[in-house]
Amino acid sequence: MVENAQERTDAGANVNDAALTDVVIVGGGPAGLSAALSLGRARRRVVVIDSGEPRNRTAAHMHGVLGHDGLSPRVLLERGRAEAAGYGVRFIDGESPSARVAGDLIEVGSAEGLLRTRRLLVATGLEDVLPDLPGFREQWGRGVVVCPYCDGWEHRHDVIGVVATSPRSVEQAQLLRQWSDRVVYFENVVGAASGTDLERLVSRGIRIESGAVTGLRIEGERMTGVEVDGRVIDVGVVFTGPTMRPRDALLRSLGAATTESELGDWVDVDADGRTSVPGVWAVGNVVNVRANVSVSLGLGSLVAGALNADLVAEDVAAALRAVELASSVLASS
Repeated sequence: MVENAQERTDAGANVNDAALTDVVIVGGGPAGLSAALSLGRARRRVVVIDSGEPRNRTAAHMHGVLGHDGLSPRVLLERGRAEAAGYGVRFIDGESPSARVAGDLIEVGSAEGLLRTRRLLVATGLEDVLPDLPGFREQWGRGVVVCPYCDGWEHRHDVIGVVATSPRSVEQAQLLRQWSDRVVYFENVVGAASGTDLERLVSRGIRIESGAVTGLRIEGERMTGVEVDGRVIDVGVVFTGPTMRPRDALLRSLGAATTESELGDWVDVDADGRTSVPGVWAVGNVVNVRANVSVSLGLGSLVAGALNADLVAEDVAAALRAVELASSVLASS
């Protein structure tokens, strides 16, 4: 006989408090949904709060995701929601404006009011901050992209432009030379190449354009060139390096410890996704700048397993205390 979603969820529930949730997940992208699916299958009571604004929302297709190459990222999330909902996971649309530790529990704000939960998993991702130049934001995910492994193959026959946002952009140009022998490196002032960097670019036939990038040339819906100091250089696509800012306001409001790196100040997690705040976990781009869709899916599953094991340990301890209390009552009666 096939169990329904409610039966699966109730079996793992602590029935002392019907309003209590095992895990609240804030963020319904690949990492959050992957964790929700695993936890739902573990018969945990799970609520996902999701704003509906995944990082890759402007992209028409995903690439390099095994079994889903070329699939729309929106379709992946729709399927993930439906799968998780089939195991009793509940969804609340909107932001989560606040959270606080309340004794052994965590109170989380939502569009449906305050939620009380045993564990909080934050999977809110990051924001890509693009150069403040005409056309970049409008073309993001189409004519302007960041990941060679996601979009390099589709532009292997094009002239590929790399618009520098820092000296590190030199390495992005070298990487993209793997996909095309027609790479143009736009120094854009901030990424001027000299010395060894210049020699390495020239040695691989990477064209260098000096001067400040002033915008993109757009024809209809297509990006066709990069404007540099009044001239236009024809390219088929622009790769660039946005500033990546984690959407970690909720974690910071709870006092999660952070570490400063060359990429900024990021919240610390251990190998299982635990933050420094008891009961608060994090996964995906909010704590890992390198987590693409495939990595996020895997990390969501990994963290869900560790989180469930942590809850099991708490369940065992509670059961032992109940037995000890019962024995104490019997002994005193």
